[in-house]
Amino acid sequence: MEGNIGFLGAGAMGEALIRGLVQSRQVPPERILVYDIRRERLQELEQTYGLQAMTGREELVRKADIIILAVKPQNVKEALGGLQVGKEKLVISIIAGVTLARLASYLGEVPVVRVVPNTPALVGEGMTALAANKFVRPEALEKAMAIFCSVGRVMVLPEEQLNAVTGLSGSGPAYIYMLIEALADGGVRQGLTRPVALELAAQTVLGAARMVLATGEHPGVLKDKVTSPAGTTIAGLAVLEDRGMRGAIIRAVEAATLRAESLSKE
Repeated sequence: MEGNIGFLGAGAMGEALIRGLVQSRQVPPERILVYDIRRERLQELEQTYGLQAMTGREELVRKADIIILAVKPQNVKEALGGLQVGKEKLVISIIAGVTLARLASYLGEVPVVRVVPNTPALVGEGMTALAANKFVRPEALEKAMAIFCSVGRVMVLPEEQLNAVTGLSGSGPAYIYMLIEALADGGVRQGLTRPVALELAAQTVLGAARMVLATGEHPGVLKDKVTSPAGTTIAGLAVLEDRGMRGAIIRAVEAATLRAESLSKE
């Protein structure tokens, strides 16, 4: 990938992207620029990845061809207010809940891609959704997609669907962690040690997810393939249906989506 990539803000997700870019060799470390108000954080990243630490946001914007906004939502006004970004640059925002319209109120008519990643990007297994404004050209969108492909899977959607993405894949890892914890608790109750139960639960979830993605088959079909008549699996599934697991998960996604909509209007 040509040009410099600049990170305004250097939290956990920003570092995950930096690590993904370096490991995938899309961008050499010397063409990755970072500015963060925490000087010690800049020094840490500089030493770890060999990137360039900037002295301020203006220097970063001037030198970067692609600018990734990775500040906290409550710091948006302070970070973007008065910032002059040229129309030839591409801005990518991973700031939670900040819409393209709000970004335009700070940056003006420049190419902006709004991104909803999730925390498995920290281990290269993220699911990221992108939405672009009307100023983003196809080749620029391809660059944005390539950046996030370095930490997982990517899809492009209309912005109005990003709140639902937040409710599903953005918040989804927490739902799955709860599922893994519950599975492990079930194993412990049946006499397994905690470490054994956790590994069994986590690998089972990982393997099942890979089966869905690798085969392309509907989860219901895969479920039926491991459910024998009068067997152990159908006995367990009957309890989950009786206790409303399916409906609870659907409602959880709905509640998280509504909360995302509310936050985006604040």
